[in-house]
Amino acid sequence: MAFKIAVVNSSSFGRVFTDHLKRLEKIGEVKYFTFDSEIGGKELAEALHGYNVIVASVTPFYTKEFFENKDELRLITRHGIGYNNIDLEAAKAHDTIVSIIPALVERDAVAENNVTNLLALLRMTVASSNRVKADRWEDRAQFVGHALFNKTVGVIGVGNTGSCVVEIVRNGFRCNVLAYDPYKSELELQRFGAKKVTLDTLLAEADIICLCANLTKENYHMISDQEVAKMKDGVYLSNSARGALLDENAIVKGLQSGKIAGLATDVLEVEPGRKDHPYLQFDNVIVTPHTSAYTMECLEQMGNKCVTDVEQIKQHQLPARSVQPISKYVD
Repeated sequence: MAFKIAVVNSSSFGRVFTDHLKRLEKIGEVKYFTFDSEIGGKELAEALHGYNVIVASVTPFYTKEFFENKDELRLITRHGIGYNNIDLEAAKAHDTIVSIIPALVERDAVAENNVTNLLALLRMTVASSNRVKADRWEDRAQFVGHALFNKTVGVIGVGNTGSCVVEIVRNGFRCNVLAYDPYKSELELQRFGAKKVTLDTLLAEADIICLCANLTKENYHMISDQEVAKMKDGVYLSNSARGALLDENAIVKGLQSGKIAGLATDVLEVEPGRKDHPYLQFDNVIVTPHTSAYTMECLEQMGNKCVTDVEQIKQHQLPARSVQPISKYVD
C-alpha cells in the first residue's frame, strides 16, 4: 500500500538531519504542515485526509473528535517523550499506534537546559551581556546575582529528567535537594541524592524550585496562588517540563509582589508564545522557545527513532516505546 507521511508542527524534524527526511521519502510522500495549536479535531482530520502516518510535535491536540473524523491512520510517532496531546483511547479505537521517544534520549539535554536557564537567571547572564553589547560595561555593578552552590533546591517530578537535575545540582553544586514525586519511593529518590518530602515541605523550604514533572489531569496548575503563598520569599523557579504545571496568573502575581524573585521557563501553557505574553514584562524572567531538547546529539537520536518507527510500521512491526500498541496493522 502507499504511505503518505505528515510532519506536523515540527520546526526541527528533517531540517537539521536531512538524512531522516530522505529515509522517509523512500517510504512514501512526505509533507510538512503547520497548524494553530487550538485547531479543532474535525478540521485537523480534514486537513490531514489521506495521510496515514503522522510525525507529531507537542501541538496540536489529536482528540476523540479528530480520530472520529480521520480516515486511515496507522501511526502517530511523537518527536518527543510527551503524549498528553493525543487521546490514546480514541487512537486505540481507530487502530492507530502511538509511539514516543525513549525518555533517556532527552534526559540529559532537558535537564541540562533546566539548570542552564536557572544559572542564567541567577547570574543575570542575558541582561548583563546585553549591557556589554550596548557599550555599557561600567554598569556591571547592577548585575550582582545569586549563587546556586549550597542552596536548598526542590525538584518536582523525579523521573528521567528530574533525576538528572537532582544529580547535577547535588553533585555539581553541593545543593541540599528536596524531591516531591508521589510515584517514587524514598529509597529511589535517595539513590539520586534527594530527600523525599511532601509538596508543602518542598514549597516551604526550597530556595529554588525546578519543575520536571509530566503534565496530567491531576497536576494541571499544580502551582497556583495557594502554592505560591507557601513558598519562601524570593524563591526562584525553573520549568523545563510543561507550561501548564504553573498557573500563569499566579506566577505573574508572585513576580509582581516579589515573592518570586525570578522565573526561567522553556515552556508555556499555550505555545508558541508571543511578545505580549505577561511573563515578558519582567526583567527577572527568562523564556526560551521550548528548546530544551535542541542539542545536535538529542535531535539526531529523536529523528532516527521517528523514522525507524515508520519503517517498522511499513513492515507490520510494532515500534519500540509504543504507548498505544493495539492495532490491526501490526503482526
